[in-house]
Amino acid sequence: MTRILIAGAACAALLAACGQSEKAPEPVDKAQDAMAGPVGQVSAATMGSNMVSAYVPNAAMGDMYEIQAADLAIEKSQNAKVKELAQMIKADHTMASNEFKALVPTAAPDQTIPTALDQRRQGMIDNLRSAAAASFDMAYIDQQIAAHREAITLHEGFSNNTDHPQLAAHATKVLPKIRAHLQMAEQIKAAM
Repeated sequence: MTRILIAGAACAALLAACGQSEKAPEPVDKAQDAMAGPVGQVSAATMGSNMVSAYVPNAAMGDMYEIQAADLAIEKSQNAKVKELAQMIKADHTMASNEFKALVPTAAPDQTIPTALDQRRQGMIDNLRSAAAASFDMAYIDQQIAAHREAITLHEGFSNNTDHPQLAAHATKVLPKIRAHLQMAEQIKAAM
């Protein structure tokens, strides 16, 4: 009789537990959701960054995203420091992108440079486009901090690649500017 009671209680507890569903929290903000991947963890974009097949598209899309995001910041921001950062980012990433596009055909001829952003980065651009004027600067700065941390992980991960020394040299060359962008973005955020 005791076994039946214990078994019955266990079944009741299991059924009760199965009946409870953990409802996922409602998204607070699309920009927050878009950034959930890179913030606080290594994103899928930087995993395998030591492989040329991961490095080339992610480095190219990183520059593409930075240029498009900077254009939006130059247009929409009312903060002089944010605009200054955006102009620096646009200039540096345009130069890096042009050098990269010239380098890849000889350094990694089997790789194709993407001409459009992936869904994640396009979502980030869309979120900046739709951000209200009052929240634009914080959304932009938060994205820049996350994106530049991701870029540092990507380029550092590839910088010692001895199988593709020209691409590794590019990765090493762009790192100081990416670090400077990150530092400036963090300073701007601290002052906001």
